[in-house]
Amino acid sequence: MADSALRAWQVVLERIEGDLREGRLSPGDRLTPERELAAQLGVGRSSVREAIRVLEVLGVVRTATGSGPSSGAMIVTTPRGGLAAFLRLQVVASGFPLTDVVRTRIVLECDVAETLAGADADLAEIRGILDAMDADGLRREEFLALDARFHQALAEASGNAVIAAMMAGLRSSIESYTQAGAALLDDWRATSERLRAEHRAVVDAVAEGEASIARDRIRAHISGYSSQVADALRARNVADGRDAA
Repeated sequence: MADSALRAWQVVLERIEGDLREGRLSPGDRLTPERELAAQLGVGRSSVREAIRVLEVLGVVRTATGSGPSSGAMIVTTPRGGLAAFLRLQVVASGFPLTDVVRTRIVLECDVAETLAGADADLAEIRGILDAMDADGLRREEFLALDARFHQALAEASGNAVIAAMMAGLRSSIESYTQAGAALLDDWRATSERLRAEHRAVVDAVAEGEASIARDRIRAHISGYSSQVADALRARNVADGRDAA
């Protein structure tokens, strides 16, 4: 089996990439059904679905709901280095400096916000994610998972497959610093309430076609949380150094 350090959905991606590279899968073929693929690889069906979503973003597969021969995920193209490059980015991104990841996010997501504000985008899924984030009793890790999905959904809604793929490629690195920071914050309730409000303010600006406002709000949202995380990490490091002394 693949390296155990890989996330489960990455294991699925590597399996599919290998099948494409070796010619066991080609355009027109359908992927092994979710349940069967999950059993073969020893992962959950949610991991299989996540991998298929990434493949959709990259334009490798097209999915259809329902039952019968036309349902499921069908290979529509064989990537020429695209999927491999994405997987390499996933691995390398875990070692990127936090400041570089944040700056890249700001560049990508500011473009996404401006694009969405200038288009008649369907924001139904995005608003649904925000509603889910308002649920009572939501655990910290559940909130952060929805937060990651919110930002990815914005990128996907923009229609720019390259940006969506890059955001997906950076996801592990982004999750790493958001989760590490959240674990160190003393008042998570206040932070999560602020993040919810900032998310809705971005979506409101997009819906109103206010491109510059949407851009400024997403920039402030990303940089504000990253600064909060950086401060918390510095404080922990200072405390650890003092304790060691």
